[in-house]
Amino acid sequence: MKQNARGKMKLLWSIFCVFFKIGPSTFGGGYAMIATIEEEIVRKKRWMNEAEMGDMISVSGSAPGGVAVNSATFIGYRLGGVAGAVAAVIAITLPTFLIVFLLSGLRLLFKDNVKVEAALKGIHAAVVALIIVAAGKMWKASVLDAVTFALVAVSLALLLFTQIHPFYLIVGGLTAGVLVVQYNQKRGKSIVTEQVRTEESRDLQFPEYYI
Repeated sequence: MKQNARGKMKLLWSIFCVFFKIGPSTFGGGYAMIATIEEEIVRKKRWMNEAEMGDMISVSGSAPGGVAVNSATFIGYRLGGVAGAVAAVIAITLPTFLIVFLLSGLRLLFKDNVKVEAALKGIHAAVVALIIVAAGKMWKASVLDAVTFALVAVSLALLLFTQIHPFYLIVGGLTAGVLVVQYNQKRGKSIVTEQVRTEESRDLQFPEYYI
């Protein structure tokens, strides 16, 4: 019993340390954190594989709330239940809270500083690159055939040219996916729900990140 409790506490501490490191090391939040989360969870700790990572991104992006917090909750709960989810959420939010709290107190001192403004512009550019990388990975994991490509194209067009709320696109995509699968089942067609990856493609899809 003691060994089980000790192992549980060791796992919770490991979850806390991983997400506590992710929190302050990634600027931009949300999808900008995906690359770092992937590096820590998939490659270093091997707590999840690439397919599970793709599912986690989809669920975290579709659920209400921030993607980073949702991802931490998903991974923490999968590894350590409710206690693991709590540890992961506290760990990923605590550093950001402390940093923002500190910076808010120094805001008046540095808001007109040219060097600070230049540094923030550089960070913004890097965040754009991180988000593009996350989008590329989601594309590889999600666009499987003509139907999923059509859903991406229609959703993008609606977001760009209409005032539709993203919630309706999420619900519409979910509904379309269910209907297409049911239709293919009735027709006896093969159903593809994820990319088939070889060991070689795995290495190409998950390059090293230094963040």
